[in-house]
Amino acid sequence: MAKQIYTKYKMAKYLRVEALPTALCPGCGGGTVLNAFANAIDQLKIDPKDLVLVSGIGCSAWIASPYFLADTLHTTHGRAIAFATGVKVGLPDKKVVVISGDGDLAGIGGNHLIHAARRNIDMTVILVNNFIYGMTGGQVAPTTPFGAKTTTTPYRNIEHPIDIAETIATAGASYVARWTTAHVYQLIDSIKKALTTKGFALVEVISQCPVQFGRRNRMKDPAEMLRWFLKNSIPISKAKKMSKEELEGKFIVGEFIKRERPEFTEELNKLINEVWEHFGIGEEL
Repeated sequence: MAKQIYTKYKMAKYLRVEALPTALCPGCGGGTVLNAFANAIDQLKIDPKDLVLVSGIGCSAWIASPYFLADTLHTTHGRAIAFATGVKVGLPDKKVVVISGDGDLAGIGGNHLIHAARRNIDMTVILVNNFIYGMTGGQVAPTTPFGAKTTTTPYRNIEHPIDIAETIATAGASYVARWTTAHVYQLIDSIKKALTTKGFALVEVISQCPVQFGRRNRMKDPAEMLRWFLKNSIPISKAKKMSKEELEGKFIVGEFIKRERPEFTEELNKLINEVWEHFGIGEEL
């Protein structure tokens, strides 16, 4: 039945249609991210056999596993980038892509995220930021906006959120961009750029969670959250001319960094070859 329903969707060839429809909540932005990623792969004509997808634990981790038709590692909470690093070192010719949420990648796995960017490991990370731990009950996350309500901050959040894109750009990534699920075409374009970047590439996607975040913050309708994104999105070129006070509560969108830096896997293999040459170890080994 699922195969019959989804044959008209031209991106179905990239999906495990037997796993559809998704287990994501109605109105979740995860489906938009999955669609954008599939379109980026299609437009770049990347063979899914050349991909290895890695995800952690959480709602957004389901985008890669089980729905995308490629080799996939569904790993432990917060450790997706650590697993992805091992994959890239062991299989340097593969395109390694991590797709997971803000709680998994920036909360539980925040240290791995920062240091993978610092090392400039050649992988693409699509970090879906819905401001909350959605799957485990709606707890406050390091990305939860100041003043927002969650199950663990029922009166209001008094912590300021981490700026993921800015942090990872500063840490040393080769490419960083941020868009919302209301900016689909820009999102596809940035995912394409990330996939073709040599080095660490991050695309942060601000995504709606009407069930856990929205209903506690007067936005039960997913369309309300999308209108909120559009109303409060500021292009990075404009944001540079604005004060911190003016940017409070806004979403800065666009490309944060695009540069060339030595890539970790290439440098590691250079070092291995140097050591082999130093000790007279031949290629026959």
